[in-house]
Amino acid sequence: MKKKNRFMIIVFLTPALIMFFAIFIYPIIRTLIMSAYNVPHVTADVSTWTFVGIDNFKKLLSVNLFRTSLWNLLRIWLFGGLGVMSIALLFAVIINSGIRFRSFFKAVIYMPNIVSAVALATMWLQYVFNNRFGLFTTFFQKVGWETMANIAWLSPEMKFTSLLIAYSFGMVGYHMLIFSSGIERIPKEMYEASTIDGASKPRQFTTITWPLIKGVLKTNIIMWSISSVGFFVWSQLFSTVTADQQTITPMVYLYLQTFGAGNTITERNAGLGAAVGVLLTIFVVVVFIVTNFVIKNDDLEY
Repeated sequence: MKKKNRFMIIVFLTPALIMFFAIFIYPIIRTLIMSAYNVPHVTADVSTWTFVGIDNFKKLLSVNLFRTSLWNLLRIWLFGGLGVMSIALLFAVIINSGIRFRSFFKAVIYMPNIVSAVALATMWLQYVFNNRFGLFTTFFQKVGWETMANIAWLSPEMKFTSLLIAYSFGMVGYHMLIFSSGIERIPKEMYEASTIDGASKPRQFTTITWPLIKGVLKTNIIMWSISSVGFFVWSQLFSTVTADQQTITPMVYLYLQTFGAGNTITERNAGLGAAVGVLLTIFVVVVFIVTNFVIKNDDLEY
C-alpha cells in the first residue's frame, strides 16, 4: 500500500515539478548565466555568447542613465512606500473600527486596483494633472490657492512627483486589504477588555493592533518591494520619450537594453539586461533579510 501511495504521489507531482522547473527554475538559471556574457539578443544561440565575467555589472554601475534609474527606484520604494503604508494602515484601522458600510468603503478604496494601469494613468494625465482643466488646478483655484493651482504637474521638475502620487493612489487599496486581514484576526474581546479598562483608541492601537500585525507589515513591505522593482508601465505612460530620466526605472532600462529600443541605448546586449534582473533580485532579497532582522515577531498569543 505504501509503495502504491508513493507511486501515485510521484505521478501527480511530476507534471507540476516539470512545469515549475520549465517556467521558474530554468529562466532563473539562464538569466544568471546570461549576466556573465555579452549576448547579441535574447534569443541568440549560445555559440554567439561572449564571456565577460562581472564586466556587465561594472558597466551598468558606470552608466549615468542606469544610476538615475536606480535612484528613481529607491525614491519610489522609500517615499512611495512610506506614504502608501501609512495611508493603507490608517484606512484598515478605520474600516475595522466598526463603521457602517464597511464592505462598501473597502470596495471603493480597492477599486483602483481592478482598473487597467493604462486607463488609470490616462485619467491622471488628462483629468487630474492637466494644467487647463485638471482636477488639481480647478480645485486649488476654487479654494484660492493660486500657487498650487499654477503648478505644472507634468513639467520635467514635477513629473516624478506626479508619477509617484498617481501610482501610490492605486496601490493603497491593495495594501489596505492585507493590513485589514491582519487586524480582522485579532479577537474583538481584546479591544472590549481594553475599553472596559479605560484604554483610548490610540492606546489600543499601540498596545494591541500594532504588536499583533508586525507579520502583516513585513508581508506588505516585501510585496511593495516586489511591485516597485517591477515598475514599468507607469514609467512608460508618464514618459514623452523612450528613456525619460525623470521617470526611467531599472525595469525600463532592462527592456531598452535587451530589445535595443531608445535613442539613448546604442548597444543591444541581453547580457546587460540579465545583469539588471540579477541586481533587482538582489535588492528584493536584501530588503527581505533586513526586514526580517529589523521587524521581529513577538511571541504573542491571541
